[in-house]
This record gives sequence, structure tokens and C-alpha cells, in this order.
Amino acid sequence: MSRPAISIRPARLDDARAICDIYNQGIEDRVATLETRLRSAEEQHDWLEARDERHPVLVAEDEDRVVGWGSLNVFNSRSAYDHVTEFSIYVARSSRGAGVGSALLDKLMEAARAIGYHKMVLAAFHWNTSGIALYERAGFRHVGVYREQGLLDGRWVDTVVMEKVF
Repeated sequence: MSRPAISIRPARLDDARAICDIYNQGIEDRVATLETRLRSAEEQHDWLEARDERHPVLVAEDEDRVVGWGSLNVFNSRSAYDHVTEFSIYVARSSRGAGVGSALLDKLMEAARAIGYHKMVLAAFHWNTSGIALYERAGFRHVGVYREQGLLDGRWVDTVVMEKVF
């Protein structure tokens, strides 16, 4: 029997707990964020509620269970950057390597184009090799490295900077 396809849909406020749990896994696992403080479901609910039409949040579902999420985020508040978006993708530990990140990235790129963004950017840890490979397959290119971008677990870490122009 084949596995049902991952479905992607806009996040709802009642997804806040699942989004929070997945984000906290990303924080704990040190794979995708310089954030070190775990979030509460209430904080994630407020974050989700504050989003606007230019900065959507999508969730990936597998058999009606949220297994990942992604968002288009403000890159820079200056109006000259209105057509550039930074994005985030987080996948539940139990679903990593199952195509969830790829499905989310495809839909985020589709949403970014529909909204009118000209470019998507990201910063990733060099040790997140599966994430970097995903972005490369989607046509993102390396544009540099932010040296000592953040202090994580008592050590300075670099981030790889990538972009995709539509």
C-alpha cells in the first residue's frame, strides 16, 4: 500500500501547538535556527495571528497530522526590499527525509511568485546538508557566508547565505 501524499495548506490558528512543537524540535536539534529559547504555544499563536497576506504560513499534513511548516518572512523593513522575502522551513523529527521540506519549499516558492516577490533568501548552517541540498535542487545559489553570525552553545557559528531570483 502506498503512503498518502503530503498535503500543504495555509496554517490556521489551531495549528499553533503543532507549529510550536516542530519549531522547538528545530531549536533543540540545532539544525535550522540560531534561536535557543523554546517557544510556548501561546507565543506561537500570537506570532501566527500577527501574520499578514504577504507573509503566509503553510503547514504540511500527513494523514491529517501537521508534520512541517514554512513561512515567508520580512527580509528587511525598508521599502526597497518589499520584493525580497526570507523564508523558514521546519520539519518534525519523525518526518525528516520524507519529502516534507521539498513539498513546503515548492508551495512557498509558488506563494512568493503569486504575491509578487522577486527574490527569496535564506541563511542556513553548513552542517544542515540535507537542507542545503534541497535548496540547491530548487535552484537556490550560494552567495556567501556570514562569518560568526551568532553565538550558539558558547561558540560562534557561520551561516551559509543563499538566494533564488525569479
